[in-house]
Amino acid sequence: MTRPRQVLPNQFYLITRSCSQRQFLLRPDDEINNAIAYCLADASQRFKIEILVATVESNHHHTVIYDRYGRFPRFIEHFHKMVAKCINKARGRRENLWASGETCVTRLLDYETILDKLAYSAANPVKDMLVEKATQWPGLNGYRYLMHGKTLRARRPHFFFRRDRDWPEELSLTFTIPAVLGDRDEVLAELKQRVEAYEADALRTRQKDGRRILGRKQVLQQKWTASPTSPAKERVLRPRFAGRRDARMEALRSYVDFLESYRAAREVWLQHGHATFPAGTYWLAHFTPLARLPA
Repeated sequence: MTRPRQVLPNQFYLITRSCSQRQFLLRPDDEINNAIAYCLADASQRFKIEILVATVESNHHHTVIYDRYGRFPRFIEHFHKMVAKCINKARGRRENLWASGETCVTRLLDYETILDKLAYSAANPVKDMLVEKATQWPGLNGYRYLMHGKTLRARRPHFFFRRDRDWPEELSLTFTIPAVLGDRDEVLAELKQRVEAYEADALRTRQKDGRRILGRKQVLQQKWTASPTSPAKERVLRPRFAGRRDARMEALRSYVDFLESYRAAREVWLQHGHATFPAGTYWLAHFTPLARLPA
């Protein structure tokens, strides 16, 4: 059994998940991009999650969110479930869409780390030598919408979502910079600088070793049944926290205290049928009537 996750309000997270067998099941085209955007907009509105940047590559996605109300577990469950069902229907397949490993959810602890992960997510197709500029990525590209101040609009995918189930004909999603990060224009200016630094670094790498980018055209022509020829990384870390060392140490100490309080409360709950769990308890506090959070 995995350790309980402490779910607190007003937190930033980087969410990453990969496709089964690293296949290009999310390979972009108009239909797939629209379907993923519809699922993301629905999950965002349903659970009031603010999306800063989402970059969906052919076999994984990186999404940075601000969870104002402590609901991200339900958000990622719903988003990944609906994407899997929708894409499988579009592809005419039935097997697992997502890799069996746990979704990587990293809490971002400070401003520098949030900006770093935003730039990393936006520039991931550049780092992977797929396109020259982050805005050129043809898949779902939240960075492009964020920088241009445009709202993403997605139509209901008629091949999966039924009209008689109250699914809207169109959903919209605005990628946002929460006010807690500071002035929006200043944040976007710094984010742009960091993304451009990734682009310049990738250019230097290509000039040094002679590698070439794959390019939009080749990306769109890839078979969705294919997968990368490079070997998969083994023992990839799934960090629970990211930030300055002092911030990480404080978050880890807080998490250890949470685990100790959680285990003690769980023992009381198992023996007596009711208990007060520590702040941040998610599943038991929300789905078990006799378990509660402190007032």
